Amino acid sequence: MSANTVEATLDQPIPVGQPIPHRKVIRSWLTPLTERSVMRAIVLQIIDTVILTAGIVGTVYFESVLVKLLLAVFSGFMIGRIFILGHDACHQSFTPHRGLNKVLGRLAFLPSLTPYSLWEVGHNVVHHGQTNLKGFDFVWAPLSLEEYNKLTPAEKALERHYRSGWGPALYYMLEIWWKKMFFPNKKAMPATRPAFFWDNVLVSAFAVIWVSALVIAAIQTNQSILLTVIMGFLIPFIFWNAMIGFVVYVHHTHPSVSWYSDKSEWLRAQPFVSTTVHLVFPFKWGAWMHHIMEHTAHHVDMSVPLYKLKEAQTKLETMLPERIIIQKFSWAWYFDTAKQCKLYDTEKKCWLDFDGNKTADSIKVVLS
Repeated sequence: MSANTVEATLDQPIPVGQPIPHRKVIRSWLTPLTERSVMRAIVLQIIDTVILTAGIVGTVYFESVLVKLLLAVFSGFMIGRIFILGHDACHQSFTPHRGLNKVLGRLAFLPSLTPYSLWEVGHNVVHHGQTNLKGFDFVWAPLSLEEYNKLTPAEKALERHYRSGWGPALYYMLEIWWKKMFFPNKKAMPATRPAFFWDNVLVSAFAVIWVSALVIAAIQTNQSILLTVIMGFLIPFIFWNAMIGFVVYVHHTHPSVSWYSDKSEWLRAQPFVSTTVHLVFPFKWGAWMHHIMEHTAHHVDMSVPLYKLKEAQTKLETMLPERIIIQKFSWAWYFDTAKQCKLYDTEKKCWLDFDGNKTADSIKVVLS
């Protein structure tokens, strides 16, 4: 690409049919949106932390089991919101200061019991560095028919549950948090660092303090200890796992999204644009989730803070018309996607059902 062509792409949308420019050019469109604010970040984190704390306290304070349950689910959602703040901090896009981001990120990750340093490696390095590249990106990586047929009956049943549309909570809790985040073994995490261990100690200590506070509160208010812990800790934690499992699934699983097993082919396909879905929700629900669903912009440039993602996503969709996968969310669409996207053939670039029948052809995008 010549210098004149590069300069032109800075100001004009790329016509349909023209090759997608290099990632450096695409990122240059978003450079004005990478400015970060310390005050805005701290205010966001304080507000969400106060609301979460109020929700957990409410599960103890109110006597109605229904009200407790509603507040428990709400608290799980707030854990997800605070996690998104920590996600930004871990990407160094929350504030301009690296040390402050590490502090705020670790604090934001505590309610979800996420070890900061392990998430940083698994998410920033592996997932973002190798998005939808099998053998590297392990998040919701679809099996091939051959891989699926080699599973035991129990493993097949688990995989069917994961891919049923009802599996995000168990998938994330077991496959991501338990196996790869919470004191992972050498098979799940071959390399080790002292920070991995101490971040796990930190979240474990937080969990003990959290549960102990609920037990003390239950005793002092003459309530069931079991019910109090279930409502104030277990249900919020399960809901959080369902929320994050769902979010990472819909970000990169779609009948049009391709997975790759060959790295050179993956590189030519401009994966930072082509493997990510912009899921559009009604009633400004995306704003309630801190704009994490404006996900293409986030993958193109991780330095864009969450409060600039909506603007960044709009810029990308203006500059790359019809290139970005934009999907209006509905539960019908979600379960239809789960029905189609069971297994994947990386050579033929198509989704399969568990019997190996083709269900959808994904889009082939090549960078010339």
